[in-house]
Amino acid sequence: MSNSPLAGGTITTRRRPIDFIEYAEENGIGKVNIGQHHHQHRRTLVISLMRPGRYLSRWIFAALMLLMVSTMFVKIILIHIFLRVNATMNTSRDFLQLPRHLMHAQSSEIWANHGSDKYYKCVDRSSKKIRDKSTSNGYILAHANGGLNQMRTGISDMVAVAKLMNASLVLPLLDHKSFWTDPSEFKDIFDWQHFRKALEDDIEVLESLPPSVANVKPFVKAPVSWSKALQPSYYSRDILKILQRHKVIEFTHTDSRLANNGISHSIQKLRCHAMYEAIRFTEKIEQLGAKLVSRLKENGEPYIALHLRYEKDMLAFTGCNHNLTRNEAEELRKLRYKTKHWKEKRINGTKKRLLGVCPMTPREAAIFLEAMGYPSNTKICIVAGEIFGQHGLNALQEKYPNIYYHSNLATEQELKPFMQRHNQLAALDYIIALHADVFFYTYDGNMAKAIRGHRVFKGFWKTINPDKENFVRLIDEMENKKLTWKEFATQVRGLHFITIGIKDIASTTAGVFIMAEGTRMRLIDEKLAQHDELLLELRAG
Repeated sequence: MSNSPLAGGTITTRRRPIDFIEYAEENGIGKVNIGQHHHQHRRTLVISLMRPGRYLSRWIFAALMLLMVSTMFVKIILIHIFLRVNATMNTSRDFLQLPRHLMHAQSSEIWANHGSDKYYKCVDRSSKKIRDKSTSNGYILAHANGGLNQMRTGISDMVAVAKLMNASLVLPLLDHKSFWTDPSEFKDIFDWQHFRKALEDDIEVLESLPPSVANVKPFVKAPVSWSKALQPSYYSRDILKILQRHKVIEFTHTDSRLANNGISHSIQKLRCHAMYEAIRFTEKIEQLGAKLVSRLKENGEPYIALHLRYEKDMLAFTGCNHNLTRNEAEELRKLRYKTKHWKEKRINGTKKRLLGVCPMTPREAAIFLEAMGYPSNTKICIVAGEIFGQHGLNALQEKYPNIYYHSNLATEQELKPFMQRHNQLAALDYIIALHADVFFYTYDGNMAKAIRGHRVFKGFWKTINPDKENFVRLIDEMENKKLTWKEFATQVRGLHFITIGIKDIASTTAGVFIMAEGTRMRLIDEKLAQHDELLLELRAG
């Protein structure tokens, strides 16, 4: 028998139902039920539309129609949701805060802290260093001179001096004349009960001289300053002899009266403990400061605390007059010559600016922040005095309109107890600067050092210490058309992109750092360290 399909009379083949119908109609074979034919035709038509082939164009058209309908449906839902959200907003300003959050989220790197995971505070004393409460070699009276932060650091030095001499420290008297005419006493600014309690295992702190020595005439002494490489032996040897002889010694100055380097770890720890833990502001100052910080952080937004030292006395002292008028520069020169205790009189302000030792102008601060990537809606709180010059903060406010001070963050009633109390107002600025998302300072003065140190002590909170010498060079090149804005901004960011670690601690903070590597202690000194001795310990592993 032939295997050819044409050999027999019947052809057997497997066809889809549609093929069979077409074959039967075309060839006239057999009878087909009409009802069955229509039912089968509808079913096969649906199947055909679901498969590509000769009906591919119909399939594509159906898919496009489905996509268009579903898109319109989703669009209608989104518009409905948008209108409902918009209706719940209180004001148009509230609505504008939505993209602000998105903007901050997208640029979170400019707010991020880098590298505190391997370090932590190391200020605990050993049991061997706890004082013997039954003995004291005498009593120290101290006059803390200067502004708020100069006094704070001087007081922390006096705590260390009292420890070195095993002496009792009477609450220091504060300066009322040399910096501000502020009548505030220690108890008006600082929580003296906390100060005494926090230091009780190190030194004895007294409100006043005890009756046994109340009538003793103190030996008045101005101790030599740290600029003469003052070491602890000066107190434990020379001054201790005077104290033992007179029982009461009165120091007329406290600022910079103890060297920063070459001091035992236990004394450095004590200075750090006194500066950042024992010296605390009064409850009323702390409470208002916390309110102002909360208002700045409203809606979860970050803020910059800007220590803009473009004040009249600072500019006169440094001789810097960039961007000022001729009359303003002359006014500063007269003030400098009038102030007798300022030794330097003839100053080349242009040269000092090129060396990077002048405070930034408001305009330079604005350009710096813009180059670093901070958006124009960033909140900036000025933690400094009145800005000098007829243009004031105009250049900064043009770029960053959200400018705040403690004076416009607090109500008149809230500030009333602090009026004419400049040190107490400075304490509010200190709290705002300490808790800022970013602390940016334009001149390395007493407050900048104290805040920078405290923020490291708290956990390496982000602080911007501008490289002013290179920044001035770059901004001048840009203004002379040697750099485009993009090139300028890239180089500025490159100069200030620092991840804090062992290798660059000294470049970002001032002071003395004690770190533990296993059981071995290592001391890192910084030549320009002045006030904020910071003691940190490297975590094991």
